[in-house]
Amino acid sequence: MNRLIFATLYFIFFLATTTAQDYKPVDNGSKVHFTIKNFGINTGGTLSGLNGKIFFDQNNLTASNFDVAVDVKTIDTDIENRDEHLRGENYFDAEKYPLIEIKSTKINDTKSGSYNFIGTLTMHGVSREISFPFKAIQQANDYLFTGDFEINRLDYSVGQPSAVLSKTVKVSLSVLAKKS
Repeated sequence: MNRLIFATLYFIFFLATTTAQDYKPVDNGSKVHFTIKNFGINTGGTLSGLNGKIFFDQNNLTASNFDVAVDVKTIDTDIENRDEHLRGENYFDAEKYPLIEIKSTKINDTKSGSYNFIGTLTMHGVSREISFPFKAIQQANDYLFTGDFEINRLDYSVGQPSAVLSKTVKVSLSVLAKKS
């Protein structure tokens, strides 16, 4: 009888540790980085203030979803005057649009060791569909999600057309998500 109880408890514990979990993105161990050409030179920065929820089940991707945001006021390009300018009305207008949000509508397996994110990126009050490959690396009870994509900043009404500032922004994500 004790063996049956032990076996049942072990099975329940095994299921609890191998099924999908809710995760919370955290700044510590994460990096949201962007790069843009300015006067033909790559310049970039980071965003932090990660918040949101991630539900990830590599065995049931249809149930998986991402709803994550970063705080626009945290933009850091290593030049405070430029950061203040980017937070202002001419670019991100952080007072009016404090978050950049990304929400999945579908997660697919690429069969090559990575996944494909399909969803919506909302920035500066504009929402557009976005798709990009990403990797999910399990780290004990947590996950590190990494991926890269490009956007046209003008599609999101960030800044104006410019002869010196590129419209293409490259975004690199490395998001550590802790088990909730």
